[in-house]
Amino acid sequence: MDRTCPECGTNIIGRADKKFCSDACRNAHNNSLNKDSKNLVRTINNRLRKNYRILEKLNVKDKTKVTKERLLRLGFSFDYFTSIYTTKTGSVYYYLYDQGYLALDNDYYLLVKNEVSQ
Repeated sequence: MDRTCPECGTNIIGRADKKFCSDACRNAHNNSLNKDSKNLVRTINNRLRKNYRILEKLNVKDKTKVTKERLLRLGFSFDYFTSIYTTKTGSVYYYLYDQGYLALDNDYYLLVKNEVSQ
């Protein structure tokens, strides 16, 4: 029974359960399966990572007040976040994983860190 490599099409020699002709073909095949199928997903993930790094850099004390202008100057985008938390009083916190922010008066933002157990 002839078996062919799904990546390059050459004959496979070796064990009966071998699926690829070489490690290079196996890696190339798995990389093509696992890559983000659309550039949109990669772009959004990069944007989330950048926003997270900005919040983490500014919020060293787990609770900090910053201006909107400073966030924007560092490249923060308010369009990308991972979750929203609304308090009983109606305050809306936007979170990027465990780093969050709350809009205050006069273009100030309260940066908070939500302690997540691991």
